[in-house]
Amino acid sequence: MILSDTAILDALRDGRLRIDPPPAVPAPGGNPGAFDPTSVNLRLGRLLRIPATGVSITFDPTAGRVGPTLERLYDPYEIPPEGFVLDPGRFILGMTMERIGLPLPPELPAGVAERGCLAGRVEGKSSLARMGLLIHFTAPTIHAGFEGTIALEMMNLGPAGIRLRAGMPICQLILEPVVGTPLSAGGQFLGQADPAGRG
Repeated sequence: MILSDTAILDALRDGRLRIDPPPAVPAPGGNPGAFDPTSVNLRLGRLLRIPATGVSITFDPTAGRVGPTLERLYDPYEIPPEGFVLDPGRFILGMTMERIGLPLPPELPAGVAERGCLAGRVEGKSSLARMGLLIHFTAPTIHAGFEGTIALEMMNLGPAGIRLRAGMPICQLILEPVVGTPLSAGGQFLGQADPAGRG
């Protein structure tokens, strides 16, 4: 079951969802703000990670945490005011401007825990997808208990360059109720504030 825009607003009010900075709320009978009927839009953060030149690495996914390898393989790059052009066929890491929190019941305010916690999925926006912009590679899940910015694995699959600007709507967060209470919040990217996974 997916939350509607009104249910997402309720979750923001009661603390089951935290978004910082807060999204623009819909105006009655007018501008939808950052909301679509069943999602909330998130914006592209200023920091990208672009492939480093002259670095040759073979990933071993079974060797433990990938963050240190990502930091060696991708250089930090701050998007300038004129934007960053993602050329066709190029892959970069990005992040959302917003920090997301999906607290577990022990962290929820009194009287809210019985409503349960939430998990999310990040999906691309149709307008950007039609240009060829892929926002994530098979990794849309935002687990209950997550706190941090959302990493974006971005690639231009289209025929022309795409200018990315900090603050532009880049993806949408879809929220779903979790049945039962997870045993713990974990994962190597919990608390991340960098596309390479650093906190």
